[in-house]
Amino acid sequence: MDAHETTIYTTVLIISIIGGSIILYFIISMIRQHRRNIELYKSKVRAEITTLENERTRVSADLHDELGPLLFTVKFKISSIEANTEDQKVLGEASSHLDDIIQRIREISNDLMPGTLLRKGVHYAIEEFIDNLAKTTTLHITFIHQDVAELSKEKAINLYRIVQEIIHNTLKHARASDLDIALTSSETKLVLNTQDNGIGFDYLTERIENSGLGLRNLLNRTEFMGGNIYIESMPGQGTKYTIEIPL
Repeated sequence: MDAHETTIYTTVLIISIIGGSIILYFIISMIRQHRRNIELYKSKVRAEITTLENERTRVSADLHDELGPLLFTVKFKISSIEANTEDQKVLGEASSHLDDIIQRIREISNDLMPGTLLRKGVHYAIEEFIDNLAKTTTLHITFIHQDVAELSKEKAINLYRIVQEIIHNTLKHARASDLDIALTSSETKLVLNTQDNGIGFDYLTERIENSGLGLRNLLNRTEFMGGNIYIESMPGQGTKYTIEIPL
């Protein structure tokens, strides 16, 4: 190779190295930007979920600690009023309506932040939710669980919300008569499995075209806990959720 060819070869090599370095720099920059975008999205989801649960806790406490006692006071004062027979009937009806309102406030407060969840743990709260639901729906729900490892308050709340969301989705969309829920754990992870016998749906199409709020909530809360979610569903074949949460 003469001097001229050597110069050309060296020039081409230098240009190739510079070009390759520029391309590599842009690829690395795009990867870093993508990772930053993912972290920003995760931070946004964490902030939204945390804010939502804090607000639910606050409203639940306000209903239970402030509005509830106030209504009890009103009911007591109504009961202590001396009136004629006709007025007593009206007061009795008002007192009965107050009983209904107080009961409904208890239910709303418990839905916002179940006391059982905070006092006893997540599987007790799920059992209570299913038992209360059995009074108002024909969906037959079977819930089995092992002794679940103690979870942080944050994980317990999010797991409970995931189960709530799956049950609500089943009631609203699946047209199912049976829903099986299983909660198991190992040394490293907690696993939630659910299976219904409903009409099912095309998961990929649903996620691409619709991505409804319920499905987004499941994905966001699972991701919030650093877990993985697997959804198996086809039209006419029911829906199965498997959610794995690291311990």
